[in-house]
Amino acid sequence: MTNTFNVKQVGRAVSCALAALALGFVSGAASAQISPTTTGYLTDQRGVVAKSGHGLCWRTGYWTQAMAIAECDPDLMPKPVAATDPSPQPAVAMAPVARVTERTTQRVTFDADALFDFDKATLRPAGRAKLDEFSDKLSSISLEGITAIGHTDRFGSEAYNQLLSERRAESVKSYLVGRGIEPNRITTEGRGETQPVTPAGQCLGPRNAKVVACLQPDRRVDVELTGHQVSSR
Repeated sequence: MTNTFNVKQVGRAVSCALAALALGFVSGAASAQISPTTTGYLTDQRGVVAKSGHGLCWRTGYWTQAMAIAECDPDLMPKPVAATDPSPQPAVAMAPVARVTERTTQRVTFDADALFDFDKATLRPAGRAKLDEFSDKLSSISLEGITAIGHTDRFGSEAYNQLLSERRAESVKSYLVGRGIEPNRITTEGRGETQPVTPAGQCLGPRNAKVVACLQPDRRVDVELTGHQVSSR
């Protein structure tokens, strides 16, 4: 609620002021005059802002909010600005932002004899160590999917080799899931003896230590992954 009266016209303001003086509402002044260019309030002959008997100021028709003074309109005065703490604030460390770059497709071939004992599908300690190294490198890749593909050499029946290749691929998947990779991102395949990498005619002869060693490259697990390379900036 304002502590002033608005006088829209100068003539009315003068008349009201004189009436107030006659009734004794303005104390200590013989008459009032308008000083629109200075205060925007009625003043007496001494230049003091005239007030009613209740201590209220009289605004002239020229009054604007920019002319407000604390004596008459304290509510319109600018609010004090809170002091700011000049002490330096500690810098906030910004975490590196991960940036996804180009899409990548990679294939890693694991020697089945390094992962498993001969004719077995249970991972050896050395095999687990190799898969640990592989999974650690995945931290720099936004992974889409992994496919583990098992292979065998030609010794044994086709049906047996097919089953062995599938079991070995499943063992690789189970271990990677245990390392934190989501199961639905890993698929497995077994291709048995159908995709040897040794040249035809290189490892001829019946099963013996020499021929088994020659066929070692055929016993493997290929791991193919797709995703996007991730770096920090």
